[in-house]
Amino acid sequence: MLYQTAAMPDLLLELFSEEIPARMQARAAADLRRLVTDALIERRLVYEGAAAFATPRRLALHVAGIPVRQPDTREEKKGPRVGAPEAAVQGFLKSAGLASIADATIVKDAKKGEFYTAVIERPGQATLDVLGEILPAIIRTFPWPKSMRWGAPSTRPDSLRWVRPLHSIVATFGPETEEPDIVAFDIDGVTAGNITRGHRFLAPGAFKVRRFDDYVPALAKAKVVLDPERRKNIILHDARDLAFAQGLELIEDAALLEEVAGLLEWPVVLMGEFDAAFLEIPPEVIRATIRANQKCFVLRTPSPLAGEGASARAETGEGSQSQPPSSVGLRPTPSPARGEGSLASKFILVSNIEASDGGAVIAAGNARVVRARLSDAKFFWESDLKIKLEQRLAKLDKIIFHEKLGTQGERVKRIEALARELAPLVGADPDKAARAARLAKADLVSEMVGEFPELQGLMGRYYAAHQAEEPSVAAAIEEHYKPQGPSDRAPGDPVSIAVALADKIDTLVGFWAIDEKPTGSKDPYALRRAALGVIRIVLENGLRLRLSRIVQQLLHNRISAYLAEDIAGEFFRASNKLHALFPRQRAELVFKEYLDDKPQLLVKLTEVGIEQGKAVEADILSFFADRLKVYLRDQGARHDLIDAVFALPGQDDLLMIVRRVEALGKFLDTDDGKNLLVGYGRAANILRIEEKKDGAGSFDAAHDPALIKQDEERALADALARATKDATASIAREDFEAAMRALSTLRAPVDAFFDKVTVNADDPKLRSNRLRLLNELRRAVHDVADFSKIVV
Repeated sequence: MLYQTAAMPDLLLELFSEEIPARMQARAAADLRRLVTDALIERRLVYEGAAAFATPRRLALHVAGIPVRQPDTREEKKGPRVGAPEAAVQGFLKSAGLASIADATIVKDAKKGEFYTAVIERPGQATLDVLGEILPAIIRTFPWPKSMRWGAPSTRPDSLRWVRPLHSIVATFGPETEEPDIVAFDIDGVTAGNITRGHRFLAPGAFKVRRFDDYVPALAKAKVVLDPERRKNIILHDARDLAFAQGLELIEDAALLEEVAGLLEWPVVLMGEFDAAFLEIPPEVIRATIRANQKCFVLRTPSPLAGEGASARAETGEGSQSQPPSSVGLRPTPSPARGEGSLASKFILVSNIEASDGGAVIAAGNARVVRARLSDAKFFWESDLKIKLEQRLAKLDKIIFHEKLGTQGERVKRIEALARELAPLVGADPDKAARAARLAKADLVSEMVGEFPELQGLMGRYYAAHQAEEPSVAAAIEEHYKPQGPSDRAPGDPVSIAVALADKIDTLVGFWAIDEKPTGSKDPYALRRAALGVIRIVLENGLRLRLSRIVQQLLHNRISAYLAEDIAGEFFRASNKLHALFPRQRAELVFKEYLDDKPQLLVKLTEVGIEQGKAVEADILSFFADRLKVYLRDQGARHDLIDAVFALPGQDDLLMIVRRVEALGKFLDTDDGKNLLVGYGRAANILRIEEKKDGAGSFDAAHDPALIKQDEERALADALARATKDATASIAREDFEAAMRALSTLRAPVDAFFDKVTVNADDPKLRSNRLRLLNELRRAVHDVADFSKIVV
């Protein structure tokens, strides 16, 4: 967006350098805008608008509507009382900048008497001078992820560091009606001025710029499109039009578009072609090859509805350099599917120059490179097909998954065993689930995945289908990695579900066992994503799984396996793999005590591991609770309701937790729910206060019906008996809405009880009995959810 103002001056800043890596440009532009505008605000210079831009060779910033100078300030400073010690008076004069006490004003106060004051007036500094101070400081301390020194100044430790050598700086400030001033500063021999350069090849000459309004068109004449969004628009629409002219459809790729737009200043879209024989390779391999190596877009035959949109674009003239479209709708790269058309043997490339031959030589050169890359991919594909997946498994035993968790081969065995156990719980065939798990990681040692790691799983599916594996087994090899993010789908086939859950749960338990948990923003092993993956798979497929049992079994299996591995001598090599389960000090004591009794040593160390494993299990379930909060919060649920349900004992069935949360949310939206929550709060507060006096558990016994004196007490006792019975029965059959309805019957008797009954009666027996009745209310509510966790 371009800002204009007739009233106040604008700032134009350009930092011209060698090529800035595409991945750093957007962040650098945002940082430049933030740092400059924050510095202006800090110095009381309020601006009207700001926009930052990036190309491969420059960062540019336009700040509109900046005052000519800072506002003047006036401060009244209070001093000591009249007659104060000389030292206090001198300190006041120094801080106020007064030459003598005669310059101060004496103020009388009825209570405090007479005291000195001073009015300090400071004129605002000229904005041009302020900019001359803040811009060099920002440039010198700019937060590049990686930076360098160059030239003669690089021998000094305080020399400028920039992402690539900085050649020139444009810094002008002034209103549109006058010749702008140059912001005067110099950094390591680079002096700010008003001279910039155009395209490296098409218009390399220097030219003068005054302000942003003439800077943008001047760059355009010099073959530079400043705005990255406009460059993306040009690329996307010209690519669509070229594809349409050939009767094809562009496979859009937002990430690649972002990267390509950061590689050039003057996008020229061309089309290349490769041998159609390469289409025998899986389409994902072709796309990965062309994308990764040449930064090119692939094409396909159009889907049935593609022609209409392309025709409309052609008629309206979208996609030219002179008139870029105003907005672009991007979508993730789709996989060719039924109705979407097959991959074509043409591709889109984007050049940074306008060639005299229309780009024919450039397209041909790219085609030669693409042909060579596809030849390599075809060789990988054909070589991989000669080796069955099962024959690759031995290589996994030589690949370390994690130094404390063993090899990929060991991990595959754990996943296979767990997938077999999970299969009946998710409706899968145990043999198919185990087979899929066994082969799931085999493609990691294939040539193709070695070249393109992002194709892991997918290539395994192709190889499995080629060797005539069951379709569900082949699908599970690909889908066990899913979901890989919020936009990725969760697997739905039972075999895929079993393997995906086994893979993710094994990962979580393993890293918890070695105490490698996510901390703050750091999650190097993507454990948060794994937990969210488990949650989505369970909820989206309506699965009933007791996570605690699964985690317990995995922990026990690990303890037994590692102890059996090295019980004869090198115990500490095993304990190092699972140091969270074998606290070093305790393990050492047990090891020394039973050194000569190996069977008993195994028993005792197992006890230590299982005891500690309970803490690890609780921690994992707590982590799932946190991830479930994140997931449900995104769905609109309240986090405190999740806490209220998780606070109940034995809550490890994610599907039932969500159903309880949903039922609780609906209940609390009703008047009965809101009023019962208020009544519960009163009862809980009274009990908390009185339990401090009488001791915890003093009112756990059942109330004595013989001590009930008022009708309201009796009504509450009867209502509690009925509601507790109905709610318990409803929970047993997992009808949580019915349990909430049972609780709703308590609203009226609870209100009447608090309205008519004095809980802290003078008679100690009556007081104790009424408090027991309130404790029964609290207990009845807690059978459904812990209302103390709910925020009123």
